[in-house]
Amino acid sequence: MKPTVPPAIRVKELTTLLDRANEAYYTHAAPFMSDQEFDVLLAELVELEKKHPELADPHGPTARVGGAPSKGFVSVAHRVVMQSIDNTYDIASFREWYAKCEAALGAQPVVVADPKIDGVAISLRYEAGVLTQALTRGDGVTGDDVTANIKMIRSVPLRLKGVAPKVLEVRGEIDMPFASFARVNAQREKEGEQLFVNARNAAAGTLKSLDPAVVRARGLRFTMHGLGECDAMDVGTYWKMLEKCRGFGIPTSARSVRCHDCEMACAAIETFATEREKLDYGVDGMVVKIDSLPMREKLGSTSKSPRWAIAFKYPAERKSTTLVNIEWQVGKGGTLTPRATMEPVFVGGSTVRHATLHNIEEIWRKDIRVGDRVLVEKAGEIIPQVVQVDLSARKKNSVPVAAPVVCPSCGSELEKEGPKIFCRNPACKAQFCERVKWFVGRDQMNIEGLGDKVVDQLVDAGLVKKFADLFTLDADTMAQMTSEATTSAGTQQRKIGLKTAKSIIDSANSAKEKGLARVLAALGLRHIGATASKTLAKMFPDADTLLAATQEQFEALDDFGETTAASLAGDLHRPDIRKMFKDLASVGVNLRSPLYGAAKTAGVGADNVFAGKTIVLTGTLENFERSDLAERLESLGAKVSGSVSKKTDFVIAGSDAGSKLEKARSLGVAIWNEAQLVAALKSIETA
Repeated sequence: MKPTVPPAIRVKELTTLLDRANEAYYTHAAPFMSDQEFDVLLAELVELEKKHPELADPHGPTARVGGAPSKGFVSVAHRVVMQSIDNTYDIASFREWYAKCEAALGAQPVVVADPKIDGVAISLRYEAGVLTQALTRGDGVTGDDVTANIKMIRSVPLRLKGVAPKVLEVRGEIDMPFASFARVNAQREKEGEQLFVNARNAAAGTLKSLDPAVVRARGLRFTMHGLGECDAMDVGTYWKMLEKCRGFGIPTSARSVRCHDCEMACAAIETFATEREKLDYGVDGMVVKIDSLPMREKLGSTSKSPRWAIAFKYPAERKSTTLVNIEWQVGKGGTLTPRATMEPVFVGGSTVRHATLHNIEEIWRKDIRVGDRVLVEKAGEIIPQVVQVDLSARKKNSVPVAAPVVCPSCGSELEKEGPKIFCRNPACKAQFCERVKWFVGRDQMNIEGLGDKVVDQLVDAGLVKKFADLFTLDADTMAQMTSEATTSAGTQQRKIGLKTAKSIIDSANSAKEKGLARVLAALGLRHIGATASKTLAKMFPDADTLLAATQEQFEALDDFGETTAASLAGDLHRPDIRKMFKDLASVGVNLRSPLYGAAKTAGVGADNVFAGKTIVLTGTLENFERSDLAERLESLGAKVSGSVSKKTDFVIAGSDAGSKLEKARSLGVAIWNEAQLVAALKSIETA
């Protein structure tokens, strides 16, 4: 009979064994047990700790089993800024970078080339060898605290091996292996949920899940590539630092290469170009870094990037497919844009079926024809486009694409101005559909849930014949309508459902109170965008006063020239436009302006720090919708600008802020985080 092992000893045995299994699998790529065996042992440990809670280790394997759902993420400042790295796209430019480093250092530097994993940047902080905090990159200055979620990832050690520094921050990437991505999407398809576009988006979405159990189930993985704050780890080189961290049980890339000169580095880049296609995770380049840490310190950094590192990015992936059809889409202003429909092709991390063809002259310049074999790539790895035609595969009976002469929606004759083709029929159904999509958009009335397909259905069914109809929709009728869901088998139809329908109606009711500036921007009047709408809303208290204004009054406004003033005056005197305002008012849309007189009244009270200031918003803010915040600041007398300059008083930066934040730093412009913004607004409200 097998002797009974005391619970304390068995817990210790299991903890040690499972920690070893994680390290062997993720750090050394040498697993010694199957996933099934791991799960069985973990389940045994969970049961033991339930029966004997005094034996539970808060940093042991069971800490990854799951926790209570989070209510949100807190923004925290990085101790050491997480900078971005400059890119290069050809070997000649890479050689120039190396030569500059060599000249500045007066010596030929050794470099390390690491795969540039296509994941989510993360910073892990260990104190006395225990994981205490995990922050996303955010804007580089502050990031979101995702510690609870990071603890669910098996490759992240919760406690380091050996004698670790008192403080050790490691930076790296969280990615989702392709196998995990396929499994997650298969499950989402089974449950009728929208599929993730690619593995990186899936990783990012998972990391921001409010339920740690979801993170644990999705198979994310961590790979280290650098350090943040570190206490007393004198290793001298990056290569030795990687070796030291592997000894702590921290996963690093097995494909890092140490190169003694430029030629070795170039060879490593070229070799990895073919190897990367065989990997089970996304890689879009190699990051080359000076190995010597003292040399890095000597080279220093610019305001946004270290001079001692550069990312070599491989050319955008191109795939061949067949062009099946060219459709002409009608925009809200009547402009026709050609869109290619192709045989599905997997390129740049997602399946592509459509691509932009820009305009008729671009089609003629590239001699693109229906039936051609074409090369497709993602411009900036985002927007699919047809790069060129394979003329050797062209069929003999192919014919050049002719410019359309009638509107595909309403049949009206078209007009051509240079490369652009227009439908001038104001009653064109396709144009109205696009105007409705614009009207409900995030930066206009922001009616959530009304995506393109739903809008098309509402217009086709005759439920929306004018903008005002959006505010009188019936939930039961909408619930029976169908929407499209993308799955691996293609596009499937499913009912919108009563819950979603009611959510759309609630959002529409909230949109009624957006005020005059938002309504003006949403109408799509010629020359009247968000900035012009706000200018008008500051000078006219409501729609009635605006409709009674003259061209001369408009010309007197800031940034209103004769052309814009004449166009606006003409539009506002059109019967259909005036009826549009009347219809909106009749369904309860607020046509008054909270911005009226803001420039005159703002600043009353010493606590209003926004009055007279020029402010730029950048990044994602957790507690504010961008357009609403801009209007709120402007109502307090601020000027919200879209670009950073020496005249900018301060920048309000949320997570994932980009070039605007970097420019603010280079110009020495004050930078606020969201916490500072909230505090300033509260001080005004309570003054």
